[in-house]
Amino acid sequence: MKHLRQHSASTWKLIGAFTAVYLIWGSTYLAIRFAIESMPPLIMLGARFGFAGILLYCVMRGLGVEKPDRGMWKSGFLIGALTLGVGTGAVAWAEFYIASGIAALLVTTVPLWMVLLQWKWKKGPRPNAAVFGGLLLGALGIVLLVNPVDFVRSASWHETLAMVAILVGSFSWSFGSLLSRDVRLPKSPFMSTALQMVGGGLSLLIAGFVRGEAAQLDVLAITRSSWLALGYLFIFGSIIAFSSYVWLMKNAPSEKVATYAYVNPVVAVLLGWLLAGELLSGRIVFAMIVLVSAVVVISRYGSRALQSRKQAPVWLRKESWIYALDRPAQSLDRKSWSHAKNSDV
Repeated sequence: MKHLRQHSASTWKLIGAFTAVYLIWGSTYLAIRFAIESMPPLIMLGARFGFAGILLYCVMRGLGVEKPDRGMWKSGFLIGALTLGVGTGAVAWAEFYIASGIAALLVTTVPLWMVLLQWKWKKGPRPNAAVFGGLLLGALGIVLLVNPVDFVRSASWHETLAMVAILVGSFSWSFGSLLSRDVRLPKSPFMSTALQMVGGGLSLLIAGFVRGEAAQLDVLAITRSSWLALGYLFIFGSIIAFSSYVWLMKNAPSEKVATYAYVNPVVAVLLGWLLAGELLSGRIVFAMIVLVSAVVVISRYGSRALQSRKQAPVWLRKESWIYALDRPAQSLDRKSWSHAKNSDV
């Protein structure tokens, strides 16, 4: 009975976290579009993540969460720079030269990077055919959604550089996300999020000042819609959605977490149609069906290879995590395995 309650709570936590990452992050495409109308992109993102991280840190300390040591701060700054600094910063900068739909297409390389890095770098199990099929299906859906053929034919040098920047940023995001599982970070996912946001915000502010964005910033000229968009990104995009992502990277398989990159463009297109009068054609609807199908394939069949090896003792498995929908994540040593078996009785 105790295990059933823990299992139910863990399942609801997973559902809530995935909902935040899928829906809220999908809405940030439109929010960023409104924010950068009157704000320079890197300074805007740096302020968004930096202030959100400081606020979250103060709240966690006020609630009695243990103060991070110097090693945890270093790890948080490193992961934040790789994910938020390089990853999100590349997307924001590139949107000055390419459409948000093309940016969404390139960001969908995140699941591919995740799977390949988990397999080759982390020496995890080889992805099964369903995972590869789901990745290809997702890529096909994004191509149908964006229809990039005409764009590629007429791409300028700046547009090409922007596309390369997003690819590099997507790799950096994937690398940093997987690295976060190995470095020393606070046990509290919210405190860990705070450190990463402070690190990412600082790196973005430095990049913005080096790029000369300070001269472009005119606080009095910032529009109301940009302020509202920044507030939305601050509360929902940073504190809620990014905290959910950090928690998921500790409690769910990476190929499942990475499916957000397929759902976010769908949410972005729907919100653009509802709030900004953007086109919603039959081709786009069909593409969204393909994308949702890709998520279902990866989510349902992506961990079967892992489940088939469940009979082996947990301390002999190569994986660094337990399939999250089966039981809450826990330590992989003999002591914790014995405790888990006893708690099921």
